Amino acid sequence: MSQALADELTSLLSLERLEDNLFRGQSRDIGTRYVFGGQVLGQALAAAQQTVDDARIAHSLHGYFLRAGDINAPIVYQVERLRDGHSFSSRRVLAIQHGQPILNGSISFQIDEPGFEHQLSMPEVPGPDDLEPPATISPEELAQLPEKMQRWLTRRGPFEFRPVYPRDELRPSKRPPYQQVWFRLDGHASDDARLQRAMLAYASDFHLIGTATLPHGISYLSHEVQMASLDHALWFHRPFRVDEWLLYSCDSPSAQGARGLARGMIFARDGRLVASTAQEGLLRMHRPG
Repeated sequence: MSQALADELTSLLSLERLEDNLFRGQSRDIGTRYVFGGQVLGQALAAAQQTVDDARIAHSLHGYFLRAGDINAPIVYQVERLRDGHSFSSRRVLAIQHGQPILNGSISFQIDEPGFEHQLSMPEVPGPDDLEPPATISPEELAQLPEKMQRWLTRRGPFEFRPVYPRDELRPSKRPPYQQVWFRLDGHASDDARLQRAMLAYASDFHLIGTATLPHGISYLSHEVQMASLDHALWFHRPFRVDEWLLYSCDSPSAQGARGLARGMIFARDGRLVASTAQEGLLRMHRPG
């Protein structure tokens, strides 16, 4: 079953080429109300990667989520070739659904070349083998939630997560704005570095903006809370494999104006910093009336 889910993600990130710079991707209903933002990020990166030669690898992605995506419709990705220089290539990607843009993204590629190196150290936390998978919600509590949320919580996805500091999302307590989560693809992925990057883009949308909710004792299961990703940035630093354990270390330096900011660092198990992320998201409280 695990490999089937990994293969499904591979299929989701394998886009149909309609024209030189035009691609189409399918949508998947994973129990969220709208298309999962990580899916759009991964597909946008997959589309842009098909317009550069193999010697150039993605090193940064910046995207703005403009509209919620419809899970019942495919998404068309229009790639604009902005520049192909000696070392760098730049692409603009517009994700379109029902004739309207839902994501505006920019992706930069670079040839592999040597240079200065340094990195921050990986946090000292228990390894994934010393942690238990997240606890499941009891059938009685599950029955009190909307049907779509029930499917989200009971669905087995392509990634396995093991939080270092587990939290009860139904009864969230107030905590400092940081968390660490081990994750990996629950199955095998091909050695294709482009696919590996698209899969990491997909996974990078999990847990990030949720870090901004920790000091306030709210969660994505709180009925009075509206949460949505507004933008997303991702930088690739070093080679990695998504089917091996990676540590997502997240913090939230600020929340204000119905928005929260979160940052993340993704480490391989041997301590190498392989990617960094940043995201601002909508955190809005619904009040009676």
